[in-house]
Amino acid sequence: MNPQTLSLRLERVAAQVPAGARLADIGSDHGYLPVALMLRGAIGGAVAGEAANTPFQAARRTVRDHGLEAHVRVRLADGLGALEPGDAITAISLCGMGGETIRDILDRGKAQLSGQERLILQPNGGEYPLRHWLMSNGYRIVHEELLHENRFFYEIIVAERTGPVSYTDEQLYFGPLHLLERSPAFVAKWQRLLHQKQKTLASFENARQSVPEEKIHRTARHIQWMTQLLT
Repeated sequence: MNPQTLSLRLERVAAQVPAGARLADIGSDHGYLPVALMLRGAIGGAVAGEAANTPFQAARRTVRDHGLEAHVRVRLADGLGALEPGDAITAISLCGMGGETIRDILDRGKAQLSGQERLILQPNGGEYPLRHWLMSNGYRIVHEELLHENRFFYEIIVAERTGPVSYTDEQLYFGPLHLLERSPAFVAKWQRLLHQKQKTLASFENARQSVPEEKIHRTARHIQWMTQLLT
């Protein structure tokens, strides 16, 4: 992968960045996403934030190799600490991390959020706690996408702050827009997870003494939801 040939996952994230946006790509790794969008003339500027030195240096090389130092600022910082007031950021992407990690980055960085930014999030698992944070902080989910790449299912969640919003537990678990669309990839994901959850519950039943009842009940409830979803 390079800025000329993004992965399918990053291409779908890129498609959700508004034209002309000023993008902050947090956890940017090699900086491929902001550099690709700048090369296409799709955004007006970007910040690539990295918390670790090795990917920070990789992102700097990518930006330098494409002559974009004046347009893509690469910063070594924790989460949204990479943002500065003069950046005028209008879109924030966080990709390839667990949903809990993305949630924690957003929560720690709330002071850096103006509320005008579009959030483009690609969690690797942990979608429920991430959606719960979005709801609790007044963000409406405006787009959801699920794709299958390299044997894995990837979720993309796009949210904008609109004020109070309410989702049910099932909507938070499956995704409110996924439940409406029920794409083939969505159905395939939950068919796979249903089998995994059923195996997990069976193992819990065999080791009931060492598994908290609440965990057993929660797993059984999720199996019930999935079964209803797929029938």
